[in-house]
Amino acid sequence: MTTTLSDHHDADKPEEVMWEGRFITAKRRGRWEYVSRSRGIHAAVILAIDEADHVILVQQYRVPLGSFSIELPAGLVGDNEDGEDAAVAAARELEEETGYRAGRIEKVGEFHSSPGMVSESFTLFRAHDLVKVGEGGGVESEDIVVRRVPLSGITEAVAGWRAEGVAMDVKLLALLGPSLLA
Repeated sequence: MTTTLSDHHDADKPEEVMWEGRFITAKRRGRWEYVSRSRGIHAAVILAIDEADHVILVQQYRVPLGSFSIELPAGLVGDNEDGEDAAVAAARELEEETGYRAGRIEKVGEFHSSPGMVSESFTLFRAHDLVKVGEGGGVESEDIVVRRVPLSGITEAVAGWRAEGVAMDVKLLALLGPSLLA
């Protein structure tokens, strides 16, 4: 049986802005309340694996979680420049956050992290031919710690961080997937 958008409750209801800030907007459509990025901003997320098969991750404190979080490097596209290309933003964010420059950036696709609550999508990029050009750590307002982890030991590393109470970003499932299916 095929369904169309008009078959779903609330799909044709008007969208109402309940609150808008610099980076997020709270909205309502029918019975649904959700959050979106303001001004059409979206995110670029980077999967970076170096020549020695180490994945480059970042750790930073996340206020909404009240905890440190382990994540793939990521950042906002167009937060400072309208019309910024997502691949350009991905390369910029990778270097700012991790100190690695990619020789090549490959677009993997668009994904949604929590579609029942957030309309935001992110573009996942795979960074190739990495060269260490700096220390990373992010821009002035960020306090990012770079974590370089052997891909073969990612499951153990995640388990260790969890045991310490560190939050895990859902995008780490891209790395854990094969071990979850075994």
